[in-house]
Amino acid sequence: MQEATYQKWNAQVTAWIDEAKANILEHFHEPLDVEQKSGRRDLVTQVDKENEQRFVAHIRESDPTARILGEEGLGDNVQDDKGRLWIIDPLDGTMNFVKQRDDFAIMLSLYIDGVGQAAWLCDVMGNRLFHGAKGLGVWLNDDKMTAPANLPLSEGLAALSGPLVTHDVDHMQAIAAASLGMRIVGSAGIAFTKVLRGQQVCYISYLRPWDFATGKILAEELGLVVSTVDGQTPTVLSYGVVLVATKQAQKAIVAMQTA
Repeated sequence: MQEATYQKWNAQVTAWIDEAKANILEHFHEPLDVEQKSGRRDLVTQVDKENEQRFVAHIRESDPTARILGEEGLGDNVQDDKGRLWIIDPLDGTMNFVKQRDDFAIMLSLYIDGVGQAAWLCDVMGNRLFHGAKGLGVWLNDDKMTAPANLPLSEGLAALSGPLVTHDVDHMQAIAAASLGMRIVGSAGIAFTKVLRGQQVCYISYLRPWDFATGKILAEELGLVVSTVDGQTPTVLSYGVVLVATKQAQKAIVAMQTA
């Protein structure tokens, strides 16, 4: 992406995210309209839906030929990654938002023909906006980020999905044991930021496109690896177990799958 193009989109998307943050905070001390989707641990609120409606409206106006894939289904019925595709998670970590009022994020990204072009990941309560574009780098608010240290799994913390560890999917218990310690945050977006900042060496969970599309662009731009646990590269429309890690940690995790 050309820098001038990115700067134009960055100004627009940052304004959209500020609007979404304000909407979240307006509802902060009010009763929430909470519904279950696939089960009692998969929640949606009126805030998720309102934010997605606003993002969809903004994108329709600013990029009318693009398609939109949103977690709450208010965009398009996307079956392939051809052309311009915006991927939205209007409130990532809804359970955290409902129960903790902390550790939740807003994520938007732009892909063209399946290749990530630009991404915005907002840690709402941390007041941190991670943003960047392919070939241009990544910023945390106004400061350009440097690549995190390429630490091995044995020298860092590992953010892992609780259910995957409980059921020992893909040798998660061995991965946890090989690390310096396991952490669970309950938000893909927030977990990605920990790896981007070098606070953790990996994050592994069952993820859908809106969970990892944004983080994937930012992570790869910082020299991190986003793959399946057996080392394959997920497409942007993939569903399944995905990891983001330092190169050394990813190598160790992949090796455990065939040991």
